Amino acid sequence: MTPRGKVCVVTGAASGIGEAVARAYAEAGARGVVVADLNADKLAKVASDIGGLAVPTDVSKEADIQALIAAAEAKYGPVDIYYSNAGISRAGMEDASDADWDLNWRIHVLSHVFAARVLVPGMLARGSGYLLNTASAAGLLTSLNSMAYGVTKSAGVSLAEHLAIQYADRGICVSVLCPQSVLTGMTSARPGAASVDGVMTATEVAHIVLDAMEAERFMILSHPTVHEYEQRKVRDRDRWLNGMRRLRNKIYGAPATGSL
Repeated sequence: MTPRGKVCVVTGAASGIGEAVARAYAEAGARGVVVADLNADKLAKVASDIGGLAVPTDVSKEADIQALIAAAEAKYGPVDIYYSNAGISRAGMEDASDADWDLNWRIHVLSHVFAARVLVPGMLARGSGYLLNTASAAGLLTSLNSMAYGVTKSAGVSLAEHLAIQYADRGICVSVLCPQSVLTGMTSARPGAASVDGVMTATEVAHIVLDAMEAERFMILSHPTVHEYEQRKVRDRDRWLNGMRRLRNKIYGAPATGSL
């Protein structure tokens, strides 16, 4: 599927990958692009630039997503492509607060569920639609400095697999983007595990996304090496875990004896 002539919705679109994909959809001839984010000022600028509709949205709230889709359909008609991209990044392991765990879960998993609940019936009736979710390479390979992020991104990949199994032979295309390090507002200034294979720009990733959508490919990777790492993980998980511990020690330093 290509965006030409389609109604597209993009969350997390005020900056980063979401903004770049929204702009790419507009440049590719989308009939209407609806952008959503919490940052209303930046969102309005993106919408103005591409001639789209800005809908400030908190994707952690089901009512907000329902309102977003209703606004998109009122302006342009049924949604053809829904890119559920919003995300957060906060350091912390199992000792992270319940509030952080809950927010990660709601943004990285439930936001996709909320959108599917609204969109799937109409897409099935029309026999056409595209659900694209952003997860992360961390969802395939684990995050070294944020347990809540890695766990919920893994759940996001699993959710996309469930959607693809359930609906891909009924006219609904499903893809999941699992980027490694991309230069966005979420990118840390400090060296990290995600940047070992280089840092891409959001515009570069947007081009990869559109190419993958045209091919209707389920797994979208910014860095091809992620596939190789995943294969190593599957072949010998214990060896892979040992390697990840060495990588953690190299980047973040070995934990002190007796510490977490």
